[in-house]
Amino acid sequence: MDTLENKKIAVLVTDGFEEVEMTKPIEALEKEGAQVSIVAPEQKVKAWNHTNWGKEYEAAVMLKDADPEAFDALVLPGGVMNPDKLRVNTLAVNFVRHFTQHGKPIASLCHGPWTLIETDYVKGKKVTSWPSLKTDLINAGAEWIDAAVVQDGVLVTSRKPDDIPKFNEAMIALFASMPESVKANE
Repeated sequence: MDTLENKKIAVLVTDGFEEVEMTKPIEALEKEGAQVSIVAPEQKVKAWNHTNWGKEYEAAVMLKDADPEAFDALVLPGGVMNPDKLRVNTLAVNFVRHFTQHGKPIASLCHGPWTLIETDYVKGKKVTSWPSLKTDLINAGAEWIDAAVVQDGVLVTSRKPDDIPKFNEAMIALFASMPESVKANE
C-alpha cells in the first residue's frame, strides 16, 4: 500500500525510548510509503527493551539541525527515560511545539505525552497514556481516558506496547487524512 506516499514523518527520541514503540510504528509507516526520519539530540540513541538496554539506532537528523517545516507529522514514542529527557530539552520542546502550533498530526504512545505537556498542547484534549501519567496529564488540563487508542483532532495517543497494532492503525489513518505539506513536496 502507499497511503502515506510523499509524507515525511519525524520520530523524536533520545536514549531510553521503548524500542518497540519506535520500531513498530516506523515499520508500519514505511510499509505505507512514508519517509520516516529518526530525529534525536545525539547522533546515536540507545533503546530500552522492557527491562534492559536495547539496540542502538542512528539518527537521520540531529535535533539541532532539524527543521520541523520539513515534516508532515510527528511520532513521540514512550519509554520512561525518553520523554523525561526530551521535556527538559528546549530544542525538543520547540520542535514539538511547531507541530502543535501548525495543526500537524501527532501520534504519541505510553509515556510520550509527557513531552506534549511542556507545550501546553494537551490542555482541553482527550488523551490516553501509560497509567502513571494520568495525574500529570489531568493536571495539565487533559481529559485522560483509559482506552487502547484515543484520538482528539490531529492527536492520537495510546497506552502501552500491547496497543501498538491499534495505535498504528489509528496513526496511519490520521496521517493519511492530512493534506500534504507544500514544504515536504518541494
